[in-house]
Amino acid sequence: MNDPVTRRRFIQTTSGLGLGLATFGASAAMRRFSPNEKVNVLSIGVVGSIGGTDRSQIAGHPGVEITGLCDVDSNYLEDTKLTHPDAFVCTDYREAFDQYGDRFDAVIVSTPDHTHAPIMLTALANGKHVYGQKPLVQQLEELAMIDEAMKARPDLVTQVGNQRMVYPGRRAAVEILRSGVLGKAIAGYAWTGSPNAGQYFNYEGVVSEPMPAPENIDFNLWLGPCEVEPFHEQLIPLKWRSWWDYGTGGLGDWGVHVLDVIFFGYDELQSPIAVKTHAPAPSDRFHTYPCLSTITYEVDSDRFAGPTFPIHYSDCGQTPSRAALGLPPGEWKDSNMTMVVCEGGVLALTAGGDLEIWRDGVMTPGLEMPGLPEFPGLNHWHAWVDNIHGVKTELRTPFSDGVRITEPALLAQKAARFPNTELVWNRAARSITNHPEADATIVRRDYREGFAPPVVG
Repeated sequence: MNDPVTRRRFIQTTSGLGLGLATFGASAAMRRFSPNEKVNVLSIGVVGSIGGTDRSQIAGHPGVEITGLCDVDSNYLEDTKLTHPDAFVCTDYREAFDQYGDRFDAVIVSTPDHTHAPIMLTALANGKHVYGQKPLVQQLEELAMIDEAMKARPDLVTQVGNQRMVYPGRRAAVEILRSGVLGKAIAGYAWTGSPNAGQYFNYEGVVSEPMPAPENIDFNLWLGPCEVEPFHEQLIPLKWRSWWDYGTGGLGDWGVHVLDVIFFGYDELQSPIAVKTHAPAPSDRFHTYPCLSTITYEVDSDRFAGPTFPIHYSDCGQTPSRAALGLPPGEWKDSNMTMVVCEGGVLALTAGGDLEIWRDGVMTPGLEMPGLPEFPGLNHWHAWVDNIHGVKTELRTPFSDGVRITEPALLAQKAARFPNTELVWNRAARSITNHPEADATIVRRDYREGFAPPVVG
């Protein structure tokens, strides 16, 4: 294991980087690209669960050159360098911006959840386009940070890792909701089968005795903004998702894939006013489950049946009653689904894009609904590069939408720390306004010195 960082060593490591607590104004330069120019891209998190896919897909665009590789795992770097022999290599993302910032124009961030905001905001502060994996951020306060950064950097092209939005059924669902053909919206539902007993979650909440980190892992850099603690074998490579400090549980992990179409369909849903999550007693170290949450939005629009719109979001395969929704008996088609109940029908959608429209107990395949446009093939990763080049390819999901989609997922999961309690939320104030303990516990973190995200404004 790497030795815990002493104050002297930490100051030596971070001196000159200037990225932790700085405020960046609107002067960061951003290149404009002609169609024949290459976009030089830095890949941070080069393998992992999705990093290899993100990098290879983006590298496959003819207008891209991977010019930098950054990862805390030296084995991943060594293997990936074989594919990109001319790329610079580093383990610390701060070093990449400080020493190699003139060698890349855009950044892929495919790292664990707790490092998303510090890295993404550093990239935005430096005028770099960003492709960032989901969930967009790990802390509720970071939603406002990203929001403010996007207002300060409106010309930067951003994209959340929401690759399922290329499916025609998912794009059709957005068109159907926006059209209002199903009448006024009453409620939204979304559910996921996660967390499950597999390679991605520490399902049993086991914590082994501390042990040395593998020699190929710089565990201090892996911890990033979090306080120093010993290495445990249940963390790397994937089970950090279950840990309170590093992941976002099943609801956070799947939120962008099952909540997205609701927010694309209804622009009025900007930020919720309250959340209440039913869950067992919370854990000190881990995200608890199963969770069944209601996130409430205030609305003032004739597209909705009332002055509020609830989204019911659950994990561990907790599904709503079909009978209560006026649907015939049967099994739901997937363990990860989205549903919108309207006065004139029900839209039901799987994560894979299987879309059904139910009216008066009769089902119509969603893609057979009249009036839908054509849905030409779309490469999710290439759309990001196209837009950097000024080609306005359909882009799902820019960070501005990512904030709206991530917010209810984070609220639902974090509110489980205060089960069966209604928490009143104000994103602009970055505050839970009716519960001081929750406000002090689940909204923000104390960033470790040298790893705080910069203020972009």
